[in-house]
Formats: sequence, structure tokens, C-alpha cells
Amino acid sequence: MAQLIESTNPVVRALLEGTAPRAAQVAASRGILPLPQNDLFEVLVALSGSSDGELSANAAQTLSETDGRLLEACVRSEETPATVLRYAASRDGLSEKVYEGLLINPKTPSSAIEVLARSTKNANVLELISLNQQLLIQTPSIIEAILKNPNRSSDTERRASETKREFFEKERGVQQIASELRAQGKTAAAEFIENTDFEGSDLTVEEALSIAAMIEADDNETDDAWLALEYLEEIFEETEVERQMAVEKIIGEFKSEEMDLPSERISIINRIMKMGMKDRAKLAIKGDREARNILVRDPNRVIAQAVLNNPRITEQEIEKIAAMRAISVDILRQIANNRQWSRHYPVIHNIARNPRTPIANVLSIMPRLQIRDLAALSKNRNVSDAVRRQALRLAEARSGK
Repeated sequence: MAQLIESTNPVVRALLEGTAPRAAQVAASRGILPLPQNDLFEVLVALSGSSDGELSANAAQTLSETDGRLLEACVRSEETPATVLRYAASRDGLSEKVYEGLLINPKTPSSAIEVLARSTKNANVLELISLNQQLLIQTPSIIEAILKNPNRSSDTERRASETKREFFEKERGVQQIASELRAQGKTAAAEFIENTDFEGSDLTVEEALSIAAMIEADDNETDDAWLALEYLEEIFEETEVERQMAVEKIIGEFKSEEMDLPSERISIINRIMKMGMKDRAKLAIKGDREARNILVRDPNRVIAQAVLNNPRITEQEIEKIAAMRAISVDILRQIANNRQWSRHYPVIHNIARNPRTPIANVLSIMPRLQIRDLAALSKNRNVSDAVRRQALRLAEARSGK
């Protein structure tokens, strides 16, 4: 049976993959196979959903007859497989201590808690869920599940409604948004919201949140001192027309690379380009792969260069940037001169083939190219004559001609 097996016990794997002897499978379904308790629960839960009628019936009966104290200990353990936690959350009528264990176990999937909130007939369990405000903020659908459950108490309803109103319905200011993000464990996004000036832009709260969701790097991971952010917008004054031209440029580049540009990508580009240059630079240096992919195309070279200073940027991204035909010459020069990136052969290969790379950088890289790539470069009509001639000389010298 195809499923995720968390146990490292080979016996469990054999049982769940169906390679164990039939007698062992039947014994396991009856709970009489000597296995560690967490392993046995994983096997029983899996077998209860088996298409094998005998095994599923046996496992379901064994689970229903299990001592509640064993299940309670199991759901409190962070070693317990997620499938077992989901199973317990989907069962009504268990002891309240089992549900308490599920709620305090950080491994319990929030989707399992949502199922419990929607289906339980126990008002005390609903109250326990409603008391965990951080959980409700992280997974708002749990609030809706509580409010739709007819077994909720008035106190539970009040608590869930207050959380919904306070965090998801009120018109929120920057500080409140940041507080919500921190409550969700999104420190980097909270820092970004706190340090970003949205008053001078047309961004709505929803747009600001969608941009904050793209933030990966915390303040302590980044160094933006070199950007002189307080002077950036004074040095590079930007008109609305220029900003719209930048949007069209970026969208055009994406369309030239992709046959179909999703409307979601266009929407994100428009939101980002509503931001001032200072805030775009912050996003470039702290944002995720999507933000980096957009902002490295920004016509403002300072913002594009900020992407290269993002601590989360990968060699694969640098390799892709090095091949871009519309990228800034400054970016290509910076990549070529970076010792770490220039040790990655696909990067220097793309730099050498890019017609926008300064000739001096290409010539310094070419001796490190493989002979077949030199030969191809010598015939590449997109690069300069000087580059082709030097590539031919090196290729012939390597081949002994």
C-alpha cells in the first residue's frame, strides 16, 4: 500500500508495504505482534484503512479496544507518526486527555485539529482548542470550524469570534499586522512590515501582506548598510511613468522566457513595483526566490544588485541570472568577479556565453572553459569577434593545432 511510513523499523515497513508473511500481517492487525507501541499504532492505523477486509476489520477492532492510557501517552509523544495523530483527531468519544495531548503536541497537523474542531461533540474539547489563540491565528479555518460546530459553548463561541474579529476582520495598522505575523512565527515578515513605509505607496493591506509572505531572511542575516537606503530614493528619483515602464519591461522579459505568464505573476509584479525603491531594495535583499526572480530584472541597478546580496540566493539562481540577455552589465560583472559563484562551472559558462558580459570578464574566464565549450563559443555569433577569436585560439591550443 502506497503511503508515507515514518517508522525506521524494517518490520513496520515490511508490514505496510505488504511484503511481510500473511501470518505476521494478521497478527499485527490483532495487536499481538511484539512491536514498540508507536510502531504498533502506525501499523494499526494504516491497516484499518486497508483494502484487505480481514486486516482492516481486525485493526479497527484492535484500535477501538486499545487502552485509553496507551493512546494518551502515544499522542503526547513527538515521535508519534502524523498518521496516528490524524487518526486520533478524527475519532470522537475518546478521553479528553487524549485530545489535550493532541493539542499540546507540536507535531499534530493543524488540519487534524481543524477536523477535530469540526466534528467533536465534546464542548470541553472545543473550549481547549479555542484557548490556543496562536493556533487559531496560524490556521484561521479552525476558527470557522469551531463557529460552525453546534456543540460549542457560549464562552468558546465568544473567544473564537473575538480572535476572528481582532485578527482577521478589523482594519489593521502596520504594528498589528506585524504582531500577527510574529504570532504565526513569521519574524522576518514582521520585521519587513515594521520597517517598510507603505504610506507613500498605493499598496492595500492585503497587498502588503502578500509581499510580506515573500520574506525569508531576518534582519540579522542581511547587511544593507552598503545600500545607503535613506538616500536611495533621493539619488534615483522615479516617476510614475518610469515605474510603469519598469513593470512592462519585467513582464515582457518573463513572457519572452515563458509561453504563458500566469495572471498571479503579473499581479505580484504590479504589487512589488508599487513600492518605492528603498522598499524594493529591502525586499530584494530579504525576499524569497519569487521576489528575487522579479527584482533582479528591476531597471534600477542598485535594486538588481541587492538581489545578489540576498543570503538565501542559490547557485542555481545565479546560473540562471548569468544567462539572462536583458540583465544589467553591472550584475554580470559582479557575478564574474565573485569567487564563490565563479567556482560553479555552469555559472562561468553562462557568463562567457552572455553577449552582455564585459569582454574583460569573458577573457579572464575563458581559460577555465572546457574545450568543447570553447569550440562552441568560437562559433557563437551572439558574442563579440574578440571573444570568438580568443575562444578559437584557446580551443586550438588545447587540441594541439
